[in-house]
Amino acid sequence: MPKSLRSTLVFLSLLLSSSAVLAVGKCEHLVATGNPEYPPYLWRDPQNPQQLIGANADLLKEIGKQLDVTIDVLYTGPWSRAQNEARSGRVDLIAGAFLTLPRLETMDYVHPAFFTTSSVVWVRKGEAFEYNGWDDLRGRTGGTLVNNSFGQAFDSFAKANLSIEEVPSLTQALQKLLLGRTDYVIYERYPGAALAATLGMQEDLETLEPPISSEGLYLTLSHNSACNEPWLRGQLAKKMTELSAAGLPDTLLQRNLERWKEQQMQPASAPNQ
Repeated sequence: MPKSLRSTLVFLSLLLSSSAVLAVGKCEHLVATGNPEYPPYLWRDPQNPQQLIGANADLLKEIGKQLDVTIDVLYTGPWSRAQNEARSGRVDLIAGAFLTLPRLETMDYVHPAFFTTSSVVWVRKGEAFEYNGWDDLRGRTGGTLVNNSFGQAFDSFAKANLSIEEVPSLTQALQKLLLGRTDYVIYERYPGAALAATLGMQEDLETLEPPISSEGLYLTLSHNSACNEPWLRGQLAKKMTELSAAGLPDTLLQRNLERWKEQQMQPASAPNQ
């Protein structure tokens, strides 16, 4: 056998073996979680409460389909616990998180952001106070979810200047507000309005303008995920860029707004066991 042909065969053999190693190493199944009180972005499936559904979940399913990777979007508990599950690596992905310095220490962010969401101040109807910006929240007691974020700038301001009580669920935060135990609640506009309507509180609440922040919502990959490798990070960013440019996130958002509304009009039925 000519030496040149032998060298070519050796090279091809090494290349094929390397490809085989990459294929074996590629994760074929990922687990994602997120904030379960976040319609139309994410919420628990009434028929299968261990699953999260919504615009974010649909986007991840599409990304998984294009990458030939199964992505399950599961309920792992309240938002604070969901973040702990991601930090530990017990789940691989968070399906929607704002960019903050503490989270950067435990998660890789997939760019670009797939939504931009506004967070607002919620108050009791007819009891609005003068509000033109963050400083007007000083001296009042606020409420929000445990480990929630509204962007690094506001988080830093709030830690230094505001009194905000953290509770496990938005339902609890809104109940405390209506009981007069807090003066305001901070939460995103769409999910807050959706849940207030579900709880029958929409006529008892109003929002103050302007929003306290408008932040990008990102897919994140846990540093401790066994699947966190260059191939996956690169492919997630590539597909997110392509799908965002094609307008898919906005299409999914509108579809899930209608989906959420339709579910609220249906009579309650027993979930699948």
